[in-house]
Amino acid sequence: MLTCIINPTAGTGHAMEVAARIREHAEAHQLPVRFLETQEPGQAEALARQSAAEPDCTGVVSIGGDGTALETAQGLIGTRVPLGIVPAGTGNDFIKTAGLPADPMAVWDIILKGAHRAVDVGLINGRLFLNACGTGFDVKVLDCAEHFKKRFRGLMPYLLGLIQAIASYAPVQVKCTADGDPFERPVLICAVCNGGIIGGGIPICPVASLHDGKLDLVVVENVPRRRIPFYLPGLMGKKVLTFGITTHRLVERVEIDAPGMRLQMDGEIKQMDRAVFEIRPAALELFLPEG
Repeated sequence: MLTCIINPTAGTGHAMEVAARIREHAEAHQLPVRFLETQEPGQAEALARQSAAEPDCTGVVSIGGDGTALETAQGLIGTRVPLGIVPAGTGNDFIKTAGLPADPMAVWDIILKGAHRAVDVGLINGRLFLNACGTGFDVKVLDCAEHFKKRFRGLMPYLLGLIQAIASYAPVQVKCTADGDPFERPVLICAVCNGGIIGGGIPICPVASLHDGKLDLVVVENVPRRRIPFYLPGLMGKKVLTFGITTHRLVERVEIDAPGMRLQMDGEIKQMDRAVFEIRPAALELFLPEG
């Protein structure tokens, strides 16, 4: 029995449209699928945990965006019950690194075939994240993109937010220790990645892998605000790691100290003074294409 957990607010209603198509397909083919809707933030975790405890559970499917997928995954860690991620949110970034298609019904077909594989997850202060966390310019972009999410899905709200963010961005002073190696300086971006895509399709770490047992630390040095636009074509062209202002390394543990730091965690912004990141290799089963 598959359980589908639907976030009715994801993608400004798009998740409900996708869920209706999946329900129609399941009923037409007499598939054993149950459908549950979340009523409040955080509920997907509890629903996933309850579903995984059922003896007939063969998988739990998130229908929503990256936030819904994260909550659902939190309920499945330690159960070995596989997670399916049907993209129906605004950004849908994690599936891009996982190699899943953007078409929700194509992902549903992959889930029905039943193949799954263990993938790495990250922890921030002991709390799960799937994709990427960071502080700096990417947080400002998310702030500015929020206004555009009501009208657009995919990359567009983040691109518009990116353009708007340039006018008001200020560097972030971070004290960071990566696998015991410390540094302190103002940065444009300090990102800790499991997946490599953020902001609806921005490749912050194109080489990131969900199967290498490592986190990717990407630090982009601070530059004058007027120079930021010159780096955008290279960023979108997957060349950020080749910039002279970028440092990239594989790590197992990262500590970031920055009083009053605003940090994005899989697209959600949190405020904290200290963040400790760790990798949990092969901790989550994920429905993936065969082969």
